[in-house]
Amino acid sequence: MHTIKRPFHRLAERQFSTNIAAHAELDLKQTLQSVIPKRREQFLNVRKQYGNKPLAQTTVASTLGGMRGSPALYWESSKVDPDKGVTFHGRTIEECQQVLPHSRFDANDPNSEFLPESMFWFLLTGQIPSQAQVDSFSRTIAEQGETPEYILKILDSLPATLHPMSQLSIAITALNNNSGFAKAYEKGVSKYDFWEYAFDDAIDLIAKLPQIIGRIYQNTYHRGISSSNEPLGTIDLEKDWSYNLASALGFNSDTAHSRNIQNFNGQESNDFVNLVRLYCALHGDHEGGNVSSHTTHLVGSALSDPYLSYSAGVQGLAGPLHGLAAQEVVRFILALKEDLKLNDVSALLNNKEVDGSIVEYLWSILKSGRVIPGYGHAVLRKPDPRFDAMLQFGLKRPDTIMNKDVNFQLVHKLSQVAPEVLKQHGKTKNPFPNVDSSSGVLFYHYGLTQTLFFTVIFAGSRALGPLSQLIWDRILGLPIERPKSLDLESIIKRVE
Repeated sequence: MHTIKRPFHRLAERQFSTNIAAHAELDLKQTLQSVIPKRREQFLNVRKQYGNKPLAQTTVASTLGGMRGSPALYWESSKVDPDKGVTFHGRTIEECQQVLPHSRFDANDPNSEFLPESMFWFLLTGQIPSQAQVDSFSRTIAEQGETPEYILKILDSLPATLHPMSQLSIAITALNNNSGFAKAYEKGVSKYDFWEYAFDDAIDLIAKLPQIIGRIYQNTYHRGISSSNEPLGTIDLEKDWSYNLASALGFNSDTAHSRNIQNFNGQESNDFVNLVRLYCALHGDHEGGNVSSHTTHLVGSALSDPYLSYSAGVQGLAGPLHGLAAQEVVRFILALKEDLKLNDVSALLNNKEVDGSIVEYLWSILKSGRVIPGYGHAVLRKPDPRFDAMLQFGLKRPDTIMNKDVNFQLVHKLSQVAPEVLKQHGKTKNPFPNVDSSSGVLFYHYGLTQTLFFTVIFAGSRALGPLSQLIWDRILGLPIERPKSLDLESIIKRVE
């Protein structure tokens, strides 16, 4: 007999050792339950009133060109506007930075960033959580963060040469051994209760990502400095998800929970944790049509559990056309620095001669038929607000990044000169930098120089949006996704 993992809201009330006064407020699942009736009613009314109305007409070019821009997928939590960029339940990134809670430990730090837990809560419920609610949620995630021994054994058995994203997908797939959703479905629970088990699986998956990601980093790049019994980092139950992810990577000065392999001082460690917070919150969701989000939704529509569904999304994210852009930007910046012999930050500041050399370099790239990595966007027609947020992270730290790091300074310089070059070139619809222009260079600054691993952190962050939508897929009872496919002869007949 299989045992069914009990839904989150039925678990015995935990006795926290913290001073978090969250008992008077709703937890995440209770908050979600409170917003379900209204969303469900709205969903049913739209389907009833407008179900037979045409939504959009596609073209042959769209069908043969990857359905780009075809409005055929329901996704509630975020959308990408050509002018505003990505918005979450209608709020811009700047607005989210202002209203979503930060870590309670960084209350006096003007450079602290809001938490991915805050973003997940907001994506899932459409409501801004209180500080106490997020603190309690962070604690819940930390308590569920320990990786099962069998997962560690699987990861430790894999060769260090195996792509880190393959390792991540294997680990997430294997986690479905304990899927409450799969066991509940096998037992035959009501379809109206599916969402509760999907919720619990999703929370469990998100909670276990920091240690899994840390173990993959250790086994791939640092197997020689620590044995399988001595991980690079462990979980601190008092801290947030990003803090524990940084610790799991060994990038934390808290030596009680991290090997501190970069020898960070307290400020460097805190800044890196805030970089992880910002990066993961910004990358958590980006509409539903991107490969990782859509794949998670598609596989989940067959009632695959959240582990299997997101494992498939991770494999899509590993594709070079989706998740590898940040590492390409870093490689480009390093090559630019070497080719132009730009090793002095002071030489880059207000230097028209250097600006001219960079412009010539960009033109040589374009004339050779190559592209400038990190520029352009399928939807946006203005600068990517995610890029601006990541750039501001460096600009707000003049003593450690802005005036010290040549790579970051080159990113900043490129954002000033490359758009005009691309406009003159005339073949780029959006000549402005996207988020990948800055994110990889910031990780590189803090010593995460294994560019292939950027995508693994991306995968950790991208769990937020697709898993929140997957829960809503089960709440609303969305059917299996099954679009109509056509051969060329059928296409010709339909359009002639």
